Amino acid sequence: MGPGLRRGDDGVGSGPRRGDDGVGPGLRRGDDGVGSGPRRGDGRSSRAGFRPPGWLHPVVVVAALVPFAWVCWAFYSDLAHNTRYLTSEPIKESEHFTGKWALRYLLTCLAVTPAMKLLKAGWLVKYRRTFGLLAFFYAVVHLGIYFGLDIELMWSNLVEDVAERLYITLGMLGLVLMVPLAVTSTKGWIRRLGNRRWNALHRLVYVSAVLGCIHFYMAVKRDVTEPLIFAAILALSLGLRWRWARAGR
Repeated sequence: MGPGLRRGDDGVGSGPRRGDDGVGPGLRRGDDGVGSGPRRGDGRSSRAGFRPPGWLHPVVVVAALVPFAWVCWAFYSDLAHNTRYLTSEPIKESEHFTGKWALRYLLTCLAVTPAMKLLKAGWLVKYRRTFGLLAFFYAVVHLGIYFGLDIELMWSNLVEDVAERLYITLGMLGLVLMVPLAVTSTKGWIRRLGNRRWNALHRLVYVSAVLGCIHFYMAVKRDVTEPLIFAAILALSLGLRWRWARAGR
């Protein structure tokens, strides 16, 4: 959900120009949002004008949906044939499974900008929006399993859990913050809001990612190794952005 270019500029605060495949405006100096085109040094034509093959993006999207297809099949198999691909608690396991994939894709979305800079691969910019929307999709599925199957559409239970269980409160807040990012992820919304307001809105992705990591950590009862790995990846991504912002890159 990530959050471009004036003549002579390289992605620092203007909207996309003709032929640009970005999904959002660039960043102003000191900004590090998640929808920008690359700045100088990011290499939009990266390495002698390299352009990825046209089939790469749809292949990435299809591959990213494989976990969703698998969990649907495993859930059916466990209920219909008692296969236990999702352990003895398929609802809980599928809930956790989709939640982790939501967080993986959200962190991948945030990792695109550092990857563009480090690899000088400006063509990666279009994948920022892709992974952001994938993260939102898996987060909605995660919520759907919890609400539809775990608490069986009981609104009173939902309200009670959100009010009394902090990790659910934080997780729900993180998902709610992703809604305006998904809705305004198109170029049309960039034009409507303008670069400055659009960039400011899409910085909410950092808050959502932090809340997601805390939600995951608090939801794990015993082994917190995986949540800490996720948190370390997020810290690295944000640390690189902060360092580059300080350096004016």
